[in-house]
Amino acid sequence: MKRVWVTLAVVVLLTTLSTGCVHRAPDAGKRVERTILCTGYCPCGKCCNWKRTWYGKKVVASGPNKGKPKKVGQTARGTQAKVGTIAADTSIYPFGTRMFVPGYGYGVVEDRGSAIKGHHIDLFFPKHTTAAKWGRQSKRVQVWLPR
Repeated sequence: MKRVWVTLAVVVLLTTLSTGCVHRAPDAGKRVERTILCTGYCPCGKCCNWKRTWYGKKVVASGPNKGKPKKVGQTARGTQAKVGTIAADTSIYPFGTRMFVPGYGYGVVEDRGSAIKGHHIDLFFPKHTTAAKWGRQSKRVQVWLPR
C-alpha cells in the first residue's frame, strides 16, 4: 500500500511540474543579482516608434526603417508582447534570459530597442498610463542567464 502512495505522489508531482501549475523561480542557468535601470513601455506609437499613414497603415515613424510597415506588438524574437516581456541589450542579456524585477514580477527577454543599452531593461505594460506611472527606477534584479 505504501508503494502505491509513493508512486501516486511522484505521478502527481511530475504532472504538476510538466503542466506548469506550480509557480516557481526559473532554474535555467546560474542566478545573479544586478542593479538595473528599469523603464516601462507599451504598444503605443510613442513607446514603439510607429505612426499611421494617411490611409491608416502602421509604419515606422523615424530612423533607418522610416516608412516601412510596422507589426505593432511583435517582439524582435517574433513573439507577441505581453506582461512579462522584457526588452534588453541582447549583447548582455540574450533572448531567453529570465528576470525577477521587484514590483513587476517575472519576465523573459524577448525584445530589444534602439535606446536600450547596457544594464537597462524595458518592461512591457498593456497601457501607456501604467508604463508612464512605472517611470524610471533602479532595481536590484535577479537574473538567470540561459545555458
